[in-house]
Amino acid sequence: MKHQRGVALSGLIFWGIVIALVAILGMKVVPTTIEYYKILKDAKASVNKVGPEATVADVRKTFDNFANIDSLDFKAEQLDISKEGGKIVASFDYDKRIPLFANVSLVINYKGSTAEH
Repeated sequence: MKHQRGVALSGLIFWGIVIALVAILGMKVVPTTIEYYKILKDAKASVNKVGPEATVADVRKTFDNFANIDSLDFKAEQLDISKEGGKIVASFDYDKRIPLFANVSLVINYKGSTAEH
């Protein structure tokens, strides 16, 4: 007698739920990751656009212009701007809270800097 091969209904339901949960989590996390990369790109573009003699206000104003174009909620006041080795360095560190369900949230800490490592 041949043995039947295939997936049981319970296995199909289990894997369907697992795939659905991973997809929902991905749909909630991916936009925040895209936002992080936009912030990093705009910070680098701001530092590159202004000269090494620019003031902190100049860097913040330039960043706000780039952030408005990219429709970011991140404001220039959240940037830490300093000089290292004669170059302007903009860095940031923020937490993003992603509500999942009920009172459960996922918190991701995003850090970035224009300093080349």
